Amino acid sequence: MIRPVLLSAALLLVLTACSGRRETDPVRSASEMLLVSTAADRAADKLTFSLQPGTKVFIDASYVEGTDSKYMISALRDRVARKGGDLVDDKGKADLLIEPRIGSLSIDRDRTLFGTPAIPVPLVGVEVPEIAIFKRSYQQGVVKLAATTYDPKTGLMVQSHEPVYAFSNRKDWTFLIFFSWTTTDLMPEEDKKHWIGD
Repeated sequence: MIRPVLLSAALLLVLTACSGRRETDPVRSASEMLLVSTAADRAADKLTFSLQPGTKVFIDASYVEGTDSKYMISALRDRVARKGGDLVDDKGKADLLIEPRIGSLSIDRDRTLFGTPAIPVPLVGVEVPEIAIFKRSYQQGVVKLAATTYDPKTGLMVQSHEPVYAFSNRKDWTFLIFFSWTTTDLMPEEDKKHWIGD
């Protein structure tokens, strides 16, 4: 038979635990967008092009698809401009055509929980909150990026760039229900103090 004191303590533990509902505007959270864009920037940094200053470059994104593909292409344009390339929007005026390939531009998730998951109560419309003795929620932005450069006038390949891989990370930790913190490489340390997370 369970002693009244233990029963009361268990009930108090359940009642003091809290659950939260993620609300974002727009639909995707800031963390999700940061995970992808940070990994995209890192991949663009790794993909190197040998450009003579003043080379007119056309980036052909016609074979690129995906939710964040425009950001990826913009990051590539930025790196080409930093290396002295002159970006042009007309293939006929270009000295060099860059055709990027995106093999991955997404987020992987992993979750470890020691405790009791949230349990919905049928017919009542409520749920018993999660009780986390230890929990780790891990999100990783993953980008695989490659490219081929061509002579736009002849269509001959100039160079095939091997794929580069880039990652970004966010880990949310909970210990003994009440203690939680986040570790991430999504931004510089001085900016993290302004970030509330999602």
